[in-house]
Amino acid sequence: MRFLVSLGMNPAAVAYSMTTVGAGMMNSIFSFYYVKLFLSKYKISEGDFHRSQVIYMIWNAINDPLFGYIQDNSRLPCCSQRRLSILYGAPLYCLAFLIAWFPWRTYSAGDWLSGLHLSVALCAFDGLLTFVLLAQCALFAEISARHQSRLQLVQYSQGASLLGSSSVLFCSLLSHNMEDFGAFQGVTVLVAVVACCCMLYTGFHSDSRYDTRNGADEGGASSRPGPAPALSLTAIGSMTWQIVSQRDFQLFVIMNFFQVFMVAFCNNFTLIFAEHLIPQDALSSTAKSILYGAGFICPQILVLSSQRLLQSLGYYRLILLSFYLEAGAALVMLLLGQSHYYILAVFIICNMVLVQATFNLFNLPLADIIDLDLHTYKRSSPLSSMVFGTNALFTKPAQSLAPMLVVTLLNKFGYEDLKDVSAVADPSSLQMLHGAMFRLVCLLPLGVALLQSFVWRPFSIRDSHTTPLLIAME
Repeated sequence: MRFLVSLGMNPAAVAYSMTTVGAGMMNSIFSFYYVKLFLSKYKISEGDFHRSQVIYMIWNAINDPLFGYIQDNSRLPCCSQRRLSILYGAPLYCLAFLIAWFPWRTYSAGDWLSGLHLSVALCAFDGLLTFVLLAQCALFAEISARHQSRLQLVQYSQGASLLGSSSVLFCSLLSHNMEDFGAFQGVTVLVAVVACCCMLYTGFHSDSRYDTRNGADEGGASSRPGPAPALSLTAIGSMTWQIVSQRDFQLFVIMNFFQVFMVAFCNNFTLIFAEHLIPQDALSSTAKSILYGAGFICPQILVLSSQRLLQSLGYYRLILLSFYLEAGAALVMLLLGQSHYYILAVFIICNMVLVQATFNLFNLPLADIIDLDLHTYKRSSPLSSMVFGTNALFTKPAQSLAPMLVVTLLNKFGYEDLKDVSAVADPSSLQMLHGAMFRLVCLLPLGVALLQSFVWRPFSIRDSHTTPLLIAME
C-alpha cells in the first residue's frame, strides 16, 4: 500500500478497482460468447433456450434484492462487510464462470441436457456475480460521499475495466473467434485464475468507511452500523417501498432497464450480426478479432477521456447526449443501407461502445440516489446494497428478454436453419434473414434511445458534480 502511495496512486481506489479487473475479464467473455456457444456449438433448441432464459430471468430478479437486503442487514461479517463478501465470494464466482465452457457430454441437436446446462450456467454465474458485485457497488457509494472522490473511483475503475475487457480481444485471437474450442477453454481457465487473484486483492485491502469507523468487534473484524437485522417480509417491504417511491429512482430504473436491454443486445449478438452482415472476405479473422475487442476496450477509453466533461457538465447531461448520438447514428445507418459493409461494421462497434460507455456511468446517479435516501429517511448508514439490488430487481430481467426477443425474431426469418454462415443456403432466404438483422441493428437502438431520452429528461439530481448532494441538503 505504501508503494502505491509513493507512485501517487490512491490505495483505496486501486483496491476497489481490482474487482473490476477480474469481473470485467469474466463478464466480457461470458456475455460475448455464451449465446453463440449454446446456439451454434451446443445446438440448443429454441424452446430450451427460452426456458433457460425464463428461469434465469426469475432468478436474476430475485437474487439482487435478496442479497442486497442480506448484505445491508446481516450480522455475519462475510455478508455485512463489503470486502469479506468479495473475499469469500470471488473463488466461487470464478468457478461458476467456467461452467458454461465445458459440455457435460457431446450434445446432439436439441439435446435436453444442453438446456439444463444453460440454466445452471446462467443461474450459478449470475448468483455469484451478484453477491460479489453488489458488495463492490456498495463500496462505491460508501468509500466517500464526495463527487470528486467518486469520479476518481470511476476513473480508476474504467482503467481497470479497460484491462479486464481486453480479455475478449485475446480470447478471440488465441481461439480464432472460438473456432479452436480447446484453446478457447484454456483461455477461460487462465482468465478465471487471474480474475480470482485480482478480486482477492480487493477482499484483503478494501474497506467501507462504515466498516472502519467503529473499530473492531470481538472477532477482530470491523462491524458495520446499520438497522437491526430483522429479516422479515415487513422490514423488506418497508425499506423497498421507501426506495422505489422516490421519483428519481423510478425514472432511473425505467431508463436503466432499456440500457441493460441494449447492453445485452450488443454483447450477445454483435458476433452473430457481424458474421452474417459483413462478408467473409471483407475482413480477415484477425481484423474481426480486433474489432470485437475494440467493442469492449473502447468504452473504458471513452469514459476515461470524458473526465473533464463529467466534472464540468455532470453525468446527467452526458447520459442525455449519448441517447441523442445513439439515435442519430442509427438513423443515418438506416438511411445508408446495409450494402455499405465497412460503415456498417464501424456502426455496430461504435453503437456497442456508446451503449456500454453510458452504462458505465450509472453508478454515479445510483450513488446520489443512495445519498438522497440516506438523508430523507435519516438512516444511520446507507442502504447501498439494497438500492443497487432493488434497481437490479427491475432491470436485470432485460438481460434475458433481449436474447429471447432477438432469437425469436431471427428464427422467424430462418436463423435456426441458416445460422452456420459457411453452409450452403438459399440466397433468397439469406437475404430475408440479413434484412431482418439489419433492421434490428438500426431500428432497435433508434427507438430505445428516443424512449430513454424522454424518460431521463425529468431526472432532478443534475448538479451533484458542482455541489455534493449530502452537503447541499444539510
